[in-house]
Amino acid sequence: MADEQIMNPELLRQQELTRQSEGDNAQMMQMQARAADGGVICPKCGTVNEPDADYCALCGAFLHAGVCPNCGSEIDPDADFCEACHHYIRTDVCSFCGASFSEMDAYCPECGQPRGGIVCPACHTLNDFSFCKQCGRPLTEQAREMLAQIRQTPEYKTLVALAQEYDELQMQLPYETEADKERDNELQELRRRVLTLLAEDTDQAVDVKPVPKRKRVTKEELEESKSRKLDQIAELLSRLSIPAQESPAKVRNYAMAQKPSGVRLAWVCNYKQALHSSPCGCAKPQMGGKWVILGHNSKQEIKDDK
Repeated sequence: MADEQIMNPELLRQQELTRQSEGDNAQMMQMQARAADGGVICPKCGTVNEPDADYCALCGAFLHAGVCPNCGSEIDPDADFCEACHHYIRTDVCSFCGASFSEMDAYCPECGQPRGGIVCPACHTLNDFSFCKQCGRPLTEQAREMLAQIRQTPEYKTLVALAQEYDELQMQLPYETEADKERDNELQELRRRVLTLLAEDTDQAVDVKPVPKRKRVTKEELEESKSRKLDQIAELLSRLSIPAQESPAKVRNYAMAQKPSGVRLAWVCNYKQALHSSPCGCAKPQMGGKWVILGHNSKQEIKDDK
């Protein structure tokens, strides 16, 4: 009879299924017992872990959704960045390109960037994203390509031109008094006379061209010109606002690529309507946002500085 049982494949298969079922039931009872004792259920794979566990014993996922694994602060379950301790917290998504990768990978299989960040070669800041959060330098090949593409768009060229014009206004000195105007005229006349004497000494024809210079205006006129220029920049930045997208990495990269120099800007996010120094400091940039001129028609403070 024993030999017959050994030779019967169907009987052996049924016995194996029974043992597996009994094992599964035992495992299920054990998991239920753990859960009853305060065990933590993994939100990713469903495994019940020990009550004091922070990471899943089976898949390694962080067990406390809504809590930063770095500092313990409360965060949105969909956030990939903690605004309290300023750390990127996703272990299964590349912070540079947004591709999915294993928690065990040291480098992203899609873009090749390392887990843990890149040090900016210009200002030596450690960054989790493709653009330096301190100086705005593109740090990856993908970021450099995106920057080159955006620089060719008419909107970006107009934005840069406006920013340069505003920067020139910032450097311009206004007339403070009527004496300033007289002093300018006197200097212009002195220059003409010196050049005339030099020309006569060298037997050259007198050809004194006026000094190319900006038209100097009063302090009030200058402030009005700067305000108008800021209004133009603000209106264009509003038109360049970024809508909600699926990938936080793409929003961060695109926003950083479109940021012009010459004007102090801040990023206002659609997540909390908070001001950030850049989208790199926002927990959910995938909800969209826009650049605004820092301090222009607003006294709101940058959240990253708090």
